[in-house]
Amino acid sequence: MKINVVYNNKIAGYSSILEVLENTLLKKSVEFQTFDIDNMKNFGGFTFVIGGDGTLLKAARFYASAKTPVLGINLGRLGFLSQAGIEEISDVVSKVLDGKYSTEERLMLESENTLALNDFVIKGCNTYRASKFYLEINGRFVCDYIADGLIISTPTGSTAYGLSAGGPVLYPTLDAIVIVPVCPHTLNARPLVVPKEEVITVKTGDKLLSVAIDGSETPECIKQISIKTSANKALLAFLDNDSFYSVLRNKLHWGISPEK
Repeated sequence: MKINVVYNNKIAGYSSILEVLENTLLKKSVEFQTFDIDNMKNFGGFTFVIGGDGTLLKAARFYASAKTPVLGINLGRLGFLSQAGIEEISDVVSKVLDGKYSTEERLMLESENTLALNDFVIKGCNTYRASKFYLEINGRFVCDYIADGLIISTPTGSTAYGLSAGGPVLYPTLDAIVIVPVCPHTLNARPLVVPKEEVITVKTGDKLLSVAIDGSETPECIKQISIKTSANKALLAFLDNDSFYSVLRNKLHWGISPEK
């Protein structure tokens, strides 16, 4: 097996984990190449990603077209999509080499060849006040929102910003799209789940829309945006078949009764 090793040098502590992972692969006589997150190439048939969820999202989008599985080694805060820490690297590498992992295809969204594995976050370019957003689905007007923004999310992204904004948690392999208003100024503005085949268009009564993709820190201002399901799906690797529910419990404390 040939392996890609991707790291994010903007996150403190990456070098020590990278050194451990590279030494582990060398000891096991595995062919690999190492790439910075901003200079990725597809050398192998499996990818380890060192960083936070943002790093993993970017790598998963990049390797989706080659259907290369991606597994995260967490350096961020929550690490919702990551599978391991530094103390688990040797065991994780052994399991991957022995084929003791599963993969999940994850729906992605696209707009003009720009991919999102989590979400498109749409706001007015004047972010200091609420904006009016017009929602169309398949070219037909649905409703308008006065809100701080709209989140157009995949099931994978339903546990990210969409969850914080009051959206539902979707099982990550569902083929659906979630539309969540951010701080709506009406009580009847509720999240909406639609089939993956729908084409979602958002316009604004303001001059321009600000669009951030998977938490991008440099949102682009445009007049309107149309979003649809991508033909490519991201391929994530997991070591635990019950990983989604266990992560909900362990990292989001979902379904855990308060202590007496």
